[in-house]
This record gives sequence, structure tokens and C-alpha cells, in this order.
Amino acid sequence: MDHPPGSRLQPAAAYDAIEQIDGPLGAGVLLICDHAANALPDSYGTLGLPRSELERHIGYDIGAAAVTRRLAALLGAPAVLSHFSRLLIDPNRGADDPTLVMQLSDGAIVPGNAGISADEIERRLTRYWRPYRAAVSHHIEAMMKAGPLPALVSIHSFTPFWKGARRPWEVGILWDSDPRLAKPLIAALAEAGVKVGDNEPYDGALEGDTLDEEATRRGLAGLLIEIRQDLIAAEDQAIAYAERLAPILQAVLKRPELRQLAFYKSRTGRHA
Repeated sequence: MDHPPGSRLQPAAAYDAIEQIDGPLGAGVLLICDHAANALPDSYGTLGLPRSELERHIGYDIGAAAVTRRLAALLGAPAVLSHFSRLLIDPNRGADDPTLVMQLSDGAIVPGNAGISADEIERRLTRYWRPYRAAVSHHIEAMMKAGPLPALVSIHSFTPFWKGARRPWEVGILWDSDPRLAKPLIAALAEAGVKVGDNEPYDGALEGDTLDEEATRRGLAGLLIEIRQDLIAAEDQAIAYAERLAPILQAVLKRPELRQLAFYKSRTGRHA
């Protein structure tokens, strides 16, 4: 289910923290979308923000959900998407990360997060963060058992401008220290004429993020694909861009080295 601007808030008791797209366990790839939605349970209102703030990048990754759904269909792969705003709690942060619940995001003060207590953080972890992570973990474990070993591909989006400067990349590939999927995909995107960034506009080494916890520590290949939002903001744009990416990604996913466990020491120093 998509969550367009102004989407209805939902009761916490009936709130589903995740969206899951079925796919064969032997697909060889699990797609995830950490920041798919800008929705909130109605018990949280709008966290004290104008609705327009939730429609910005601080609320969710614009266009990423539509890209993920279309890629899942094209690749014949399962997918897990978040169903709550990153401002409620960020499923792509470690449980002890200081940015797990943002009180200030891109210049916007979040009143509903101000002075948040440890008990309230634990409540959000239990109701939203942990169910999302558990769904990702469940899919990976099932796919590992069925074989072949899956890769993990996380779909995100980034703003065209940051602090007044235009970001030149169409797509950024974020990764930590395992090059098996990242390097071939960067090369393939560049060959296809895509302006691709290597760990741009962000660094992919983030301790406790979904990739770190669910792929790196298991010895699985994985990466984040960041797409510039002006290329995928409308649903038809997102679908078209997914259709452009799918054959490139599909070709790289056929590489045999992705079907073996390989443990790389994270640049965060966490894994060996």
C-alpha cells in the first residue's frame, strides 16, 4: 500500500509496521526499503509537525517505495518495506544509534520527539523497529536455507540539492567493505550512462544499519542504491527508473561469487 501526501493516520493497535511482497525464496536477492512511508499511527498525530513536513525527505525517501515494488516485480524477488515514517523511529539505524529518533531533522524541530524518554524509545523499538528488522531477518534466513545465498539490496533516495549545492549523481551505490556486488554494479551503471557515485552522497559504512546487521555480519553480499529524488518523485518516473535499473542489476546479480559466504572487516571496525 502506498502512502501519498496526506495519507490517513492509523491506530497504533491496528498498525502494521511492514509491507511484504512475496517472491520465490530462490530469487537470489531480497529487496528492502527502510524509508518507504511517511505514515504515522494516529496516537502520534503528526509528531507536532505540519503535514507538509512529513511530505519532505525528512519524513520518508520520496519515490523509493515505488521503485522497490517495481524492481520486485521485474526481478521476481521478495521485498520488505517499512510502513512508518523515519521520524517515528529510523529502521536503518542501530538500536543504540543517537539518530534513531530525530529531534531535529534538516532544520525542522520535531515536537513529538523532543525530550523523548528511554521508555518511549523502547516502545517504538518494540512496535515498529523490531518487527521491520525481524521481517528482513526472517526472509534472509529462509532464503539462505532454501538457496542460493541471497544478496541484500536496499533502495533509498536522496535530495537533488544539499546546502544549496546540486548533487551531480543520478544514483549512489553505498557499501562498506565487501566489493562483490558494489564494484561490478558501479561499473555497469557507468557503462550504461548513469552518473553514479561510489559511496556518494553518503558513506555506506554505518554500524548497526540494516545492511550491516542483516547482510555483512552473515557474510552476504549487499549494498544500498540511492536514487536522486527528482528522477523518481512521480510514480511513473519511479516505475520507469526501476525498469532502467532492473536489467543492469539482474546481470550483476548473476555473478557466482555472490553465492558464497565472505566475511569482510567493516570500516566501522565491527566485523572481522
